[in-house]
Amino acid sequence: MKLFQPIQGSIESKETQENLIDRGQLQVNVTSSVNAFPVKEARISISYTGIPESILEQVVTDSSGQTELVELNAPPEEWSLDENEERQPYSEYTLNIEAEGFESISVSGTEILANTKAIQNIRMKQKDQSREEEQVFVIPAHTLYGNYPPKIAEEEIKPVNETGEIVLSRVVVPEYIIVHDGSPRDSTAQNYYVKYKDYIKNVASSEIYATWPADTIRANVLAIMSFTLNRVYTEWYRNKGFDFTITSSTAFDHKWIPERNIFEPISVIVDELFADYLSRPNVRQPILTQYCDGRRVSCPNWLTQWGSKSLGEQGFSPIEILRYYYGDDMYINTAEAISGIPSSWPGYTLEQGSQGPKVRQIQEELNVIAGAYPEIPKLTEDGIYGPETEAAVRKFQSIFGLPVTGEIDYKTWYKISEIYVGVSRIAELS
Repeated sequence: MKLFQPIQGSIESKETQENLIDRGQLQVNVTSSVNAFPVKEARISISYTGIPESILEQVVTDSSGQTELVELNAPPEEWSLDENEERQPYSEYTLNIEAEGFESISVSGTEILANTKAIQNIRMKQKDQSREEEQVFVIPAHTLYGNYPPKIAEEEIKPVNETGEIVLSRVVVPEYIIVHDGSPRDSTAQNYYVKYKDYIKNVASSEIYATWPADTIRANVLAIMSFTLNRVYTEWYRNKGFDFTITSSTAFDHKWIPERNIFEPISVIVDELFADYLSRPNVRQPILTQYCDGRRVSCPNWLTQWGSKSLGEQGFSPIEILRYYYGDDMYINTAEAISGIPSSWPGYTLEQGSQGPKVRQIQEELNVIAGAYPEIPKLTEDGIYGPETEAAVRKFQSIFGLPVTGEIDYKTWYKISEIYVGVSRIAELS
């Protein structure tokens, strides 16, 4: 783990320097945009945003495309826990990423929260010999700190008998969604193909603080997912003539930011809950669960983010938090189908002693993944979950940020499926 002290004179003001008294962690993961393979020996330079010429640290990715953990200065954790605190509770860093054969990338505004691991995922494009341009991404302020348009209220249950254009008969978790990076009628805004789970992690990291109680994070993630799946299920924008699933405008949908970093506590919870959504009795569609921050904007009968944080601190469970705002007839449901996976989780944990076709399937998928991630040992595909399979699973979990148990639970099963689909190029975007 790398640890550095501030370089003298490298921070913009004495007050700022005095405020960076805590530490957060950063790991950078670099993959190729062409085949999802890790990019080894990518060079990452880290500086304070606003002072890019003052390099604080330089790290290099390993064979899994990952850097070691870097410890970075951050404001006190209490700033992200105090609803009335006006000071920015995270520090911002600029990352410059270079790798042989790839276009260089600059990300300005990577956020570091105290006592929290930030994950910066970078997808690098193959170098185009006809141009030598650097991709530049600037991460705007977090929604709880910056000023963004409040949500325009909508009915939480969409009518389905007016046009007859609803095309889905059941709730399906999509593999990808198309995010329009702007308001719906902004024809200059770019559309992005984004993996559904990555979208949820991005939005949650943009809209709540990862330092909050775990059950508060779970409640907010469930609200974000249900809202998103309502847009998917009702084909909301496509039925209005648009070619995307959802927008990045807070007035209409959620705040999604290209290339922003995510936070490990949020990532782990999304992997745990990604197939869930919120339901009301006798309503087939996921509920359009609207919310606001509860400080700058008030929203009666909607979840408030700061209020949910307070309830989490009081010991409320996720469903108790959600019912506090949305009513006692709100329930957590699970989608009937998940797109883009070879097969569904068997419904029980695979561990040493397990045998059968599900074990063999996992061994086959891990062997394909090992072709891209050589730290994962190759396995005999015999359908027997022995010590070698457990060791391969442990290595996979350590690379992809899962609890290292050596067992294949729900989260690990679907993460293996996700990475397998990526590196074997099964997933095809239209």
